[in-house]
Amino acid sequence: MINKRLLIKNLLAHNDENSFYDKKRFIDIGQREGKAKFLKHVCALANSNPTNRSYIVIGVEDEDNEIIGVDFFDDSKIQNLVNAYLENPPIISYENVLFPHLPEGKVVGLVTISSSAKICSLRKNIWKYYGGAVFFREGSISMPKNFDLELKDLNSKTVAEIERHARNSIELTLDGVIDFINYRHKDLYTDYKVFKEQFVVCWAGHRKKVQDHYYFSRVDIELINEQVKLFYSALDEVSISYNEDSYAITEYVYLGLGDQKKYYPLEEVSIQFAENGTYQIHGQLVFEPPQYDKKTLHHILNANKALLKKLQQSSSLSGRESADLLQFPATLLICYLNGFEEAGELMQLSRKWLKKSSLPAYNSLKEALRVLRKVRYS
Repeated sequence: MINKRLLIKNLLAHNDENSFYDKKRFIDIGQREGKAKFLKHVCALANSNPTNRSYIVIGVEDEDNEIIGVDFFDDSKIQNLVNAYLENPPIISYENVLFPHLPEGKVVGLVTISSSAKICSLRKNIWKYYGGAVFFREGSISMPKNFDLELKDLNSKTVAEIERHARNSIELTLDGVIDFINYRHKDLYTDYKVFKEQFVVCWAGHRKKVQDHYYFSRVDIELINEQVKLFYSALDEVSISYNEDSYAITEYVYLGLGDQKKYYPLEEVSIQFAENGTYQIHGQLVFEPPQYDKKTLHHILNANKALLKKLQQSSSLSGRESADLLQFPATLLICYLNGFEEAGELMQLSRKWLKKSSLPAYNSLKEALRVLRKVRYS
């Protein structure tokens, strides 16, 4: 079993970016350009590593390898994105890896790419890249190449050695459990469960009982063996269930206009643990968003446009507008879920302005964008 934190350290220590790993300060697959560049690198790494895994490390400064972290990223539908745009797509996963020195909610992203052992290419045009384009790695650069090139095994021995040095130990696992329960979440309800005598899942959150069921908010769920966050949210609520073979999470989102808000099930995620030391994560979107009158939503959309314009012009906000700003992400999300595509673009556009103007609104925006991403890629 690989400790992903050790793996990242070993990758960063292995000279600079090369044909089996890349590093990024951040990725932005919400924008067309960022999505295209991400797909290019995935394609190039898959073609350059047909017999071994390859990696992208996210949250690292390029010049000096300083680990600065990124926000928790829910990868549940990223495979759908890769499948939609790449021919012979690799199997891809995105994991949120813990580093002790990073602030709460910050992690290092680890993209793991497993090639199909066939030539990977773009299915269709995206940004400035044309459908049919094939990319390979030349050192640290992803370059377009001729389609008739053969796939070659260049890195399998090197990558296998790096992964071998990242194997987990009992000491690292115990240290991780103690740190999670006694230090990082000592003010929250915490619990853990051991699966198949190998895997340790820890979870923490504010717990409340409704009838015969428990619900958690401010939730952190981690697979300690691999130092991976399985779920993190400062706002949404989840329910948790488990048996001897699996661990299941149902996520809810709190949505509505005015005081007509309620919890809607968003996604059900189950982790199935096997006797052979492996596990699989299955996710199913179960979201049925609330529907509202189009005229009302059109008015809300225009009001949010005006509010964003005032932020961009650094104009002062009235008390009512400041209150509306806190609802800005949620109301735009409702507009998008009711067919107003423009609302999704406004959410992306507002990121830097909300970050400057209101931290609570910015945090709400990040949660809303996470829901938006899940819905788009389902």
